[in-house]
Amino acid sequence: MKTQMMVARFLAAGAATLGSVTDNRRDGPAERFRTPLVVGHRGATGYFPEHTLESYALAIAGGADFIEPDLVSTKDGVLIARHEVNIKETTDVAQHPEFAARFTKKVIDGTEEDGWFADDFTLKEIKALRAVQRLPFRTQRFNGRFPIPTFDEVIELAQREGARIGRTIGVYPETKHPTYHESVGLPLERRLVDRLEAHGWNSRRSPVFIQSFEVGNLQQLRPMTDVRLIQLVDAFDVALDGSLIPTQPYDFVVRHDPRTYADLVTPAGLEEIATYADGVSPWKRYIVSVAGVDNNHDGLADDVNHDGAVNDADMHLLPPTDLVANAHRAGLLVHTWTFRNEDRYLASDYGDEAIREYLQFYCLGIDGLFSDFPDTAFIARELLSLGARSCVAR
Repeated sequence: MKTQMMVARFLAAGAATLGSVTDNRRDGPAERFRTPLVVGHRGATGYFPEHTLESYALAIAGGADFIEPDLVSTKDGVLIARHEVNIKETTDVAQHPEFAARFTKKVIDGTEEDGWFADDFTLKEIKALRAVQRLPFRTQRFNGRFPIPTFDEVIELAQREGARIGRTIGVYPETKHPTYHESVGLPLERRLVDRLEAHGWNSRRSPVFIQSFEVGNLQQLRPMTDVRLIQLVDAFDVALDGSLIPTQPYDFVVRHDPRTYADLVTPAGLEEIATYADGVSPWKRYIVSVAGVDNNHDGLADDVNHDGAVNDADMHLLPPTDLVANAHRAGLLVHTWTFRNEDRYLASDYGDEAIREYLQFYCLGIDGLFSDFPDTAFIARELLSLGARSCVAR
C-alpha cells in the first residue's frame, strides 16, 4: 500500500518528466538501453498470470525494457513460454477431462514430480489450455482467460509494441531444464537460435539476452549465436546468519562436478564465466543478504512481526557483498532477481516500501533486475534520474 501511494504521488507530480525521459530511450540496440535495465519477470506477474501475452504487454506498458519468456518445448518441438516443463500449477489443464490420462510422474533435474508435462502435449493441445495465477495470494480473477504463447508470439509482441510506442523492447529468454530436454530428444539450443534468426534477432546488436541456470547449455550456445549470454546463479536458501545455502547447476550434478553456484561467483569463477558468457545473474541475496533473529534459541528464524509466517519481512539486511564489483572487474554485466512489491518479500529495513529496495540495488551498481512489478522498478529508476538517490544505508 505504501508503494502504491508513493507511485501515485510520483505519477501525479511527474508525468511530463516521465514522458520526456521515455522519449530519450527510443530505437536503441541492447547496449543503448538506459541502465539499470528493467526486465518484466515472466511479464508483469504481480498483476496477470505469468507468461501470457497480456502479462508481457502490461510489463511493456509499465516501462520494462525487456520481457522474459521461460522456454520449454512441446512434444512437436515448438518453444512455448512456461516457467516449468510441469504445467500443473500454471495452466487449467486439470480442468480438461480430455487430458486426464496424461497425468503422470517424471524426474525433472533429479526430483520426481507428478503433473502434466509440456513435452507430452502438441502445440495444438497446449493452445486448448489457459493460464492461471500460480501464487494464491495474488488475484485469481484472470484465471482461465489467457492462452499459452509460443516464443515466436512473444518476439512478435515485443517487436510490434516496440514499433508502436517508439522504443526498442527486448526479449530475455531462459532455457528451462536443458539437460532434461536433451534427454527426451527435444534439445532447446538450436530451436532457440533458429527462432531468433527467423525474426532477425540473432546478432550482437539484437535486443536479446539468453540466460540459463546450467553452464554447459550456455557453452553450447556460445558458438551458435552472437547474442548476449547470461549465467544464472541460484541458492537453496539463506541460513539464519545470512549465509547462503548453495545448490549446483544440474549439469554439474550429472557430470559429477562438485562445484556449486557459490564457486561460480568467486573471483576465479567469474573469470571462468567470462570465457563463455557476457554477464551473471545472481539471486539478489548474493548481493545483499538477510539474517534472522533467534530469540528462543531453537536454531530457526523467529516470526518477528507475529503474522504467523516466517519470511523476508522478519529478516534484517546485512552489508552488501563485493559481487557486483568483482563481476564488473571480470567484464561481466550483473542482472539480479527477483523483486516483488509484497511485504513478505521485503526485508524489515525497507519498512514495507518496495521502492527502497530498488533504490538500494540500483545504487550498488547493478546493470539490471527482474521484477514482477516492472512499473515499480521503472518508477524507482526514474526517481534516481530525478535526484532521489536515497540508498538504504547499512
